[in-house]
Amino acid sequence: MSEADRAPVDKAVVLLSGGLDSATTLALARDQGYDCYCLSFDYGQRHAAELDFARRVANTLGAQQHRVAMIDIGAFGGSALTDPDIPVPDHGQSPEGIPVTYVPARNTIFLSYALGWAEVLGARDIFVGVNAVDYSGYPDCRPEFIAAFETLANLATRSGVTGDRVRIHAPLMALGKGEIITRGIALGVDYGITVSCYRLDSSGAACGRCDACVLRRKGFDDAAVSDPTRYVE
Repeated sequence: MSEADRAPVDKAVVLLSGGLDSATTLALARDQGYDCYCLSFDYGQRHAAELDFARRVANTLGAQQHRVAMIDIGAFGGSALTDPDIPVPDHGQSPEGIPVTYVPARNTIFLSYALGWAEVLGARDIFVGVNAVDYSGYPDCRPEFIAAFETLANLATRSGVTGDRVRIHAPLMALGKGEIITRGIALGVDYGITVSCYRLDSSGAACGRCDACVLRRKGFDDAAVSDPTRYVE
């Protein structure tokens, strides 16, 4: 079969943090037959070492491209993940309500960048690994937010208003961490090259005590598989 005779492959932009959820989302998008264009962000986060994990995940899982966009959400502070004066609490130490690790408007900004790149690529599909089951109470990880952003995307873009509708996929939304890990392992995800920690050190070792580490560890327990994470302790 000549190159000209091959059926075109749909493109998708996949938001990739280097974490467990986004790696699984990339694997799911690829399994659905998409050519994946991965987008990560250097946004002033406490540990930019996560970007090294994102690069490894993109390379290992066969992304067509991987780009890192530079944006300075951290200039505003307001989150323990962007403001060094706000400590990241251990698991169970956060007060009720939205935790201090919530980064104001982060997913709205990330999806907006993904939407812009999708238009340039001619991609109609954007994948994001948000989750409403094992999550930390972030308002921009809820199905209502994803549905609202998809509506916005189709009102605000040339592709949307000319009938080439944009779809926002959140395939992990209703899954627990154990289910996510089970699906990822079936698709060949190596979770040893992912990281979830809010207090990652400069060498890429996880603290083992923050909310993200505890949820991750519980996920491996629930999936009945060994946790490959490298912890500080």
